[in-house]
Amino acid sequence: MRVRQLTAAAAALLLATGLGGCSGHPAPGRTPAPVPASADPTATTGDVRPADRTAVRDGGVLRWAVDGVPATLNVYQGAATADSALIAHALYPSLFRPDEHGRLVPDPDYLESAESTPPGQRPQVVTYRLNPHAVWSDGSPLSAADLAAQRAALSGLDPAYRGLRPAGYDAVDSVAQGADPHEVRVTFRQPYAEWRSLFGPLYPAAETGRPEVFNRALTGDGHPGAGPYTLSRYDAGAGRVTVVRNPLWWGDVPKTDRIEFLATPPEQRLDALDQDRLDIAPLTAALDRAVPTPEAAATALRRAESLPGVTVHRAAAASLTQLTVNAARTPLTDPAVRRALARAVDRRRIAEAALTPLGLPAAPLGSHLLAGDQEGYRDNSAAAGPADAARLLDDAGWKRPDGGTRTKDGKALALTLLVPAGSVTAKRTADALTADLAESGIALKPVTSPAETFVRDHLAAGDYDLALFSWPAGPGPVGEQRPAYAKPRPGPDGALDPGTNYGRSGTEEIDRLFDRAAAELDPAARLDLLQEADVRIWQLGHSVPLYQRPELVAVRDGVAGAGAFGFGHPRFQDTGWIRER
Repeated sequence: MRVRQLTAAAAALLLATGLGGCSGHPAPGRTPAPVPASADPTATTGDVRPADRTAVRDGGVLRWAVDGVPATLNVYQGAATADSALIAHALYPSLFRPDEHGRLVPDPDYLESAESTPPGQRPQVVTYRLNPHAVWSDGSPLSAADLAAQRAALSGLDPAYRGLRPAGYDAVDSVAQGADPHEVRVTFRQPYAEWRSLFGPLYPAAETGRPEVFNRALTGDGHPGAGPYTLSRYDAGAGRVTVVRNPLWWGDVPKTDRIEFLATPPEQRLDALDQDRLDIAPLTAALDRAVPTPEAAATALRRAESLPGVTVHRAAAASLTQLTVNAARTPLTDPAVRRALARAVDRRRIAEAALTPLGLPAAPLGSHLLAGDQEGYRDNSAAAGPADAARLLDDAGWKRPDGGTRTKDGKALALTLLVPAGSVTAKRTADALTADLAESGIALKPVTSPAETFVRDHLAAGDYDLALFSWPAGPGPVGEQRPAYAKPRPGPDGALDPGTNYGRSGTEEIDRLFDRAAAELDPAARLDLLQEADVRIWQLGHSVPLYQRPELVAVRDGVAGAGAFGFGHPRFQDTGWIRER
């Protein structure tokens, strides 16, 4: 399950990084395009070198670049990073796993079946049939106790647990063993449509059953896991995490003996690949934040593509880049101005500026809630109103008699644009936005901020007019996206608390649509409610979706099962070296 948050650590990933290669996603040399709602749902949108398991040899070592040894492997703790999630996928179960379009499907290694009571039947009960062979590394089977402990830790019912609170766990009323030890019945106090997003990853009750244990950083060995690999070495000083085959693994035998996750700064990854010290290396940050100018980034990309024995894989990441509009700042308090601004942005030109230099298709986004390669995606941008931004601004009283910057009551329509510092992609996007808005008489001044202050000093404090950043997208759009659009409510001091709705605009109607979608068990009806919510968000002028963040990953030729994963994540037991012919 993706935990939606935008901490300072996440802000460091705003536009540039490849999430440590952990987001699940596409075949060598193939550039994936967003899939419209009518497209073949079985088509892959990632860029991963596929191989039949019989073509992958047994044994060997894979060297995988990460940003650093994670401070924790518990993805539900605030210190977790994308590297935490990547490594956790090798060590811990997920009852469901996302496919290339963000649809959650049962993982047969852990789950034989899962069935929810039909729509309209109360209470909603989901019956899970766990794989009877699935055991933790201490030999104990996966059981209802593990699901119950995780629900207790993440539901918010016990304030002693200091972890994050992913959506859905608070909707669970009880977790109990069913007809036998391998059957688990989860009863919901209210219907929860995105129940498949729960218990992934799943941690053993030994790690979640008590607050004092859950609250500790999950590092080092000695912790039960239940993945194809088990932890062998966790050395922050040496910058190395080593996982080896799990001797108790019951599924397909992992092809690779050992995977080394090596802390490698982005600016060192091209050299490490060239010197044969890495086999898999996310490059988005190396081509974006580790180089000072677009020209240098282009040179670095050409070098990456010319490295002998290495292929650069590309995909649209499971992350939505948007232009967020601060509705608490004059003149953006006027919805008409916000809608006009949305119509003034040429989203295709923006996507071209950001993605074409990286070899990705210029695919603009038209939804706040779904990525272009997710099933059900629809462009709802027409809901913002007439395409003529000039007319909308004229009607709002912002005149442009001399063809320059518009004015009203003696004040110029001049705005600041908050941009993450050091990102070449962000700079290209900001330059294109500045040119776009100037054509409609809106003056834009980009202002950069480092990752460590981007959220705290600007987004959370409301110190900006427009802001450029990315939100993660995942298989649970209701639970994951709702906090960004929930209507700000008064806090204990009476002042409005935006939470993570940094645009600071919202309505009761949008909140109700999200609530109804969360409780709607019929997939088609739920999607209709999401589309209606997206239309209302466009009409509100909350933000402007721009494009999916790029993901570039270098993989040594001969390695199968690795690349740019898009919505998916690695199936580690299939990843390895192809047999020599």
